[in-house]
Amino acid sequence: MSSKETFFAAQRFAVVGDSRTHAFPALTKRYLEGRGKTVYAVDLAGDKPGFLASVADVPADVEAAVIEVDKARTADVVKQVLDQGIKNVWMHQMTDTPEALELCKERGVALETGGCAVMYNAPSTSMHVLHRAIWKLIGRY
Repeated sequence: MSSKETFFAAQRFAVVGDSRTHAFPALTKRYLEGRGKTVYAVDLAGDKPGFLASVADVPADVEAAVIEVDKARTADVVKQVLDQGIKNVWMHQMTDTPEALELCKERGVALETGGCAVMYNAPSTSMHVLHRAIWKLIGRY
């Protein structure tokens, strides 16, 4: 198994988005829940029923966080996640920044970048299966 596949062996996740700038990563949330994972959805836009409004509201037993926010906010959100004690971080493809990467390195957390969480969690009936197959063929999975 790749480290990206291993990342999703955790049981309790925070999925962090900000619907003010991008659609909330609802597929990531849905597919993780479909795999029997406990998911705490954090929409930094705040005040959405069924969502936490802050990373500080995430329970202490969360093992991993999937961060899918605007690149300009990534480092700040990573810091918030690390301050919560979360030791496994997934930064959505093309949202990592040198500051965010350095924070993870300094704190010694397990970090995954350069991929889409949906591809690793989509059920076999999803169109994302084609994307997964292509990445496997080219050795990026």
